Amino acid sequence: MSNEAFKAVLADEDAVREVIGTAMDLAVKKAIPKLDKYSRELIERSPFLTIGTANANGKADVSPRGDQRGFVIILDDNTIFIPERPGNNRVDTLTNITENPNVGLLFMVPGFDETLRVNGRASVIKDEALLERCAVRDRVPKLGILVAIEEAYLHCAKAFRRSKLWDPDSRQDRKEMPSLGKIIMEQTAAADAAPSDADIQVVDELIEDNYRNELY
Repeated sequence: MSNEAFKAVLADEDAVREVIGTAMDLAVKKAIPKLDKYSRELIERSPFLTIGTANANGKADVSPRGDQRGFVIILDDNTIFIPERPGNNRVDTLTNITENPNVGLLFMVPGFDETLRVNGRASVIKDEALLERCAVRDRVPKLGILVAIEEAYLHCAKAFRRSKLWDPDSRQDRKEMPSLGKIIMEQTAAADAAPSDADIQVVDELIEDNYRNELY
């Protein structure tokens, strides 16, 4: 359904501000142009981030990155390096960066309701010295993402408090939905050709084998 189907679309910032109001002065001032001791520590603690990119036409994508705590290398207060671990080879994030360097990062720390937002300009690099520093199990990543930081700031806890993301009582049973293999097989199957249980099992086993042997 397109936006044209709705009559209440707000088309510019003035219209949004009329409803939401202005930002608190402190919320504006908290954005700093480099990392400080607190943002550095959060990055060093973080085992997980999301990275938002867009291609030259503005088509957006958000991708997760997860690894051991502190997997992102802080080169200085204005530069960080993110190793590119094995994935599905779609390389949406990397190809977007080659077309449009603007990126937004969200760092999360298990148990912390606050997050760290980092915005800047990225490049895809193959620096052997940096990549060697990111080796795990003697496996060196092939590429990495270098981010020149333009803005960093802490985001408050409201989203995490509302969602109760880290609350053990909020955990859901993964078995209530089909396996990843079954979902993908059904999504990609022809309308008149439902995947067999045997085919689904093969795909599920391939996925689990990839998890075990191709994390790095």
